[in-house]
Amino acid sequence: MKDTSTEFDEVVARCRRVYTLKMKDYGPSWRIMRVQTVNDQLFIKAKRIRELEMTGVNMVGDSIEGELMAIINYSIIGIIQLRHGYADETDMTAERATELYDLYIAEARDLMLKKNHDYGEAWRDMYGTSLTDIILTKINRNKSIAAHNNQTLVSEGCDGNYFDMLNYAVFYLIKLQ
Repeated sequence: MKDTSTEFDEVVARCRRVYTLKMKDYGPSWRIMRVQTVNDQLFIKAKRIRELEMTGVNMVGDSIEGELMAIINYSIIGIIQLRHGYADETDMTAERATELYDLYIAEARDLMLKKNHDYGEAWRDMYGTSLTDIILTKINRNKSIAAHNNQTLVSEGCDGNYFDMLNYAVFYLIKLQ
C-alpha cells in the first residue's frame, strides 16, 4: 500500500492538470467570483455527489471522481479569493493563478500530514458518504461565515474549511482508487 503523502501527490497532480487545462481554455475567469459564489459552486458539486450516492442515477454523465476533483480545485480558488480578494475583471495571469495553486496545495498537504498524524488516518475507516457529508457541512459553515462578513468568534475561518474540504475530497478520491 502506498503512503498517504504519495497518494495525495498523485491525486493532486490529476487535479492540477485539469486546473491548468482550464486556464488554457479560459484563464482565471473565476477571479470575478465573490466568496459566496465559490461556496455555491462547491455546494453544487457536493450536492451532486450526494445525489449520486443516494440514488445511483447519473443523467448528466459527470462522475463522482470528476466532482471531487472540482471540489479540490474550487477549494483552491476559494482560498485564492479569500487571500487576494475578488476582482471586477480577470486581473491575474494563468501563470500566477497556477503559482498560487501550487502554493496553497503545498499548504494543504502540510496541514493534511499534521492532521493525518494526529487523527491516525481515521479517514481510511470512514465511508465515502461520510466524507461527502463533512464536505457539505464545511460548505454550510462557510456560507454562515460569509453571511457574517467573514468574522468568527471562536471558530476557524473560511480558509480552514476550504483546506479541510480539499483534503476530504483527496481522501475520497484515494478511497475510490
